[in-house]
Order: sequence, then structure tokens, then C-alpha cells
Amino acid sequence: MESSNFGKWFIYVGLGLVVIGVLICLGSKMGISFGKLPGDIHVQKEKFSFYFPIATSIIVSIVLTVLINLIFWFLRK
Repeated sequence: MESSNFGKWFIYVGLGLVVIGVLICLGSKMGISFGKLPGDIHVQKEKFSFYFPIATSIIVSIVLTVLINLIFWFLRK
């Protein structure tokens, strides 16, 4: 892989992260709570709070897997 192609991939990944960030921000303003799904574990005691977004992690993992597979599929053509 040439260094110019490597640099382009960094730019594409960065732009993709910016787009995802903007979508998350817009979604939270529209009332779509990302990260507080049913299945996320939240324990709150008097002096202790624990939050583990397991359902959110699974959904993000599935979406990223599909996107990465689509990217590799298009690159093979």
C-alpha cells in the first residue's frame, strides 16, 4: 500500500467519525437517546454508580461489522 493511499484512508476514517458524531448529536437533540437502551446495565447506590452499556455495545458492534464488510466487498470489485 502506498503512503498516499494510507493517508487517504486516514482522511476517510476521520470524516466518517465526524459524520457519526454529528448524527449522534442530532439524534440526542431529537430525543433519540443513544446509550440508554433497554438491556444496558445501570446500578446506582448511595455512593456508588455503575453503568455498562451492553445492549448499545452489541448494536454498535453489529453496525460496524456490517459497514466494514460492505467496505471490503466494494473494494474487491
